[in-house]
Formats: sequence, C-alpha cells, structure tokens
Amino acid sequence: MKLRRLMALTTAAIMAASLTACGGQKAETNTQAADSGKESAAAGEQITLRMAWWGSQTRHDATNKVIEMYEEQNPNVHIEAEFYDFDSYFTKLDTLVAADDVWDIFQMGGNFPKYINSIEPMDAYIEAGTIDVSDTTENFLATTRDNDGTQVGISIGTNTYGIAYDPAMFAEAGLEEPSDNWTWDEWKADCLAITEKLGIYGSSKMDNFIAGVTQRASQAEKDGNFFKKTNDGLEFTDTATFASYMQMIKDLTDAGSYPDAGAIKEIKDIEGDYLVTEDAAMTWVSSNQIASIVNAAGREIKIAPVPRITEDGSYGMGVQSSQQLCMAKSSKNKEEAARFINYFVNDIEANKVLNGERGVPIMSKVRDVVMEQADDSNKMIYDFVDKIGNFPKEDCNVISPDPKTEIEDQYKLLIEKVQYGDVTPEDAAKQLVEFAESKFTR
Repeated sequence: MKLRRLMALTTAAIMAASLTACGGQKAETNTQAADSGKESAAAGEQITLRMAWWGSQTRHDATNKVIEMYEEQNPNVHIEAEFYDFDSYFTKLDTLVAADDVWDIFQMGGNFPKYINSIEPMDAYIEAGTIDVSDTTENFLATTRDNDGTQVGISIGTNTYGIAYDPAMFAEAGLEEPSDNWTWDEWKADCLAITEKLGIYGSSKMDNFIAGVTQRASQAEKDGNFFKKTNDGLEFTDTATFASYMQMIKDLTDAGSYPDAGAIKEIKDIEGDYLVTEDAAMTWVSSNQIASIVNAAGREIKIAPVPRITEDGSYGMGVQSSQQLCMAKSSKNKEEAARFINYFVNDIEANKVLNGERGVPIMSKVRDVVMEQADDSNKMIYDFVDKIGNFPKEDCNVISPDPKTEIEDQYKLLIEKVQYGDVTPEDAAKQLVEFAESKFTR
C-alpha cells in the first residue's frame, strides 16, 4: 500500500459544525453538470481526486488495489484514499458537509437523502456515456435514485437481509429448517425450542428496527411503508403492529432465548456473533455478510428469508443497494470522478479484485465473472439475492429520511426498556410513533 494513502481508522470525537439544510434543493441542470469539472485526464493535466469509504480491512485492501490499477492506466490521475470505520466515516462526512468540502468520490448507503445537497446528480454523465449503464437494468439503477428520479449514485453492490442459521443445531433440537415463507410465530417457537433442547440462545441479535418497524410496516400493510415516500412524515402508525414485535422480543428475552441489551453489547463484530461462537442457532444477517459469517464459524451455515407476519402475507422487503458511489457537488473534478466510477463498476479486472465484497454487482458481465470465481459461501449470497429478487414485488422502499438515525436510536432505547420491563410494549410503541412524528414537525 502506498505511503501516501491516508489511514483514518480512529474513532476520536470530531465536533461537527452545523449541517447545511437537507432536501428540496437540486444540483445544477444536466447541461451545467456535464460542463462543470471537465478537467480531463486525456488532456495530460495532473488531476487529484479524493475518495473515501467505510468497511473492513478486506474492503480497504481491495479498493486501494483498484485505485492503484486505475492510476497505472491513467498516470496523470492521483487518488487520495481515506477509509474509516462506519461511525467515524459519518462523523467526518458531517464535518466536510458543513465546510462544503466533501470528498470527490464517496461511498453512501440508504441514508443519502440526508446528504442530498452535497451530491452531484449523475444523469448528465450517464447520458454522455461517461458512466456506462448499458449492462445493467432500470431496476438496479432505481435503487440509487431519489424520489424525483434523479440518479444520485451508482450501486457498487446489492444486498438484502435474511436469517443465518446452523442446520445441525436445528436437527439436534428436532426442528425442521426454515421455509421460504415461515412466520414470526414459527421463528419464536424455534427460538424457544432451541433454548429448551440445547441450552443456548435461539437467536443472536436482530436488526430490530428493520424487523420490528420498517419491514414490519410493509408486511402488515401491502404496499405500505413506515416512512412516507416524500420523506416528510410517517405513513404507517399502527402501534399495535410494533408492540406485538416488541412483546415477542421481551418474551424471548425473559425465556433466555434472546440476548438482553448487555449481552448484545458484547458482540463487537460479525466474527463475534453468538451464531459464530455457537451460543445461538440463528442471527440476523445482511446478505453480503454471509461469506464472513460462514468463514468465521468454520462450519455449515445456511440462510433463510426473514419471517413474515402470516404465511401468505407480504414479505415486505426486496433487493436494495448496499452501498453506492456518489460524486460531490463541490468537486472541481467531476468529469474525472465520473470516469473513475465508471471504471469501478464496469472494469472486469478491477471487479475480480473487488470480488463482490460490497454485495452483488449490478453490471451483468461483472456479476458473471465474479460469480465464476466465487466459493461456496459467496455462491450462497448470489443464490439468496436471486431468490429474494424473485419474490412477488411489493411497492415498498427502503426510505431513509433525515431524522431516521434519531428515530432508530430512540427505538433501540425503547426496546431495551421493554426487555428490562421498564415500559410496556404498548407504551413503547406509542412513544416511538410520537417521537418519530415530532422529528418531522420540529
């Protein structure tokens, strides 16, 4: 790794200045976007780009290698790389947004609406062919568009969520393995049976905000969403639906079949998950984590879809972009940034190095090549994503308005209180909805 790479893995506190207002404003027109930043490497001018992302050491090493490959092919382009853990990344990003000095190329997730005023739309660069999207589909491109249809980024991996489980533990407990349309009642019964028969947690930690709020709203009401698609309020506010999930988690916690808040805090990473350590038979997992959890466990692990409320009910979630690459509106080198993003998502040799670590690639030729070199655990990822992608399509989106992080943090506090018996599930669900609505009216 070149010495000039900027290693930024510290979690030291960075005081963020006030953020610029979010939402509403759009970037310059397509023509202006295409014309701005036309500093081209082809002209021989030395160009420096800044790029940043978060993730594991595996991701850091692969991404740095691809940067070096690009620089070798474009000797007058210099890319300064910064990589962080997740929390430090967004602390730094908030600081750069306040200073209007965001990295030229930066990784984003589903919370991109919070940073929309700092993101350069890509439509003009796609129209000009600088970013080639001819090898993907509208559905994949739609995963990184805003509600107005503006292309705010290009997905660098798609994923979905599931329940990873140990089939040997299910067999030992005398249980059938999960079906594609199993229910939350069945999940709860399996958890209790595993604890009774094996003396371990039925499940390790879940992503309770997705399972208990956003996906649950979509499962409870066909074509429904917790957040409005306009990103300005709540669409689904049936507190009984949220309370029933909280009650289930409390029941399992009381039975010793689900870890309490203290035990959950002991899990520092996917390699330390209770499924890996054989202290649980199941865990919540993002599809692009499957290979990591299989390799860490060193034994057979399978993945099942997330349970439904009813066997014939909505699944409530589809395939989504795990991460995307965006360009900064403040960048002085947008054209070259677009060229690098095109290389990152389309170049076959580069993607052999990246190896789909961020999720299933959206370009078909790249996906085919990465699939060919995949081991069994990575093939499981592709098969699972294909399965979920072929589920009946409900019109439910992964929506992340600006106050989502605050609302999610409040939910985590509430479900901990429910687990400890400090508040009833019914009261906690009401407090959740009231708190969330207040964040849109502040």
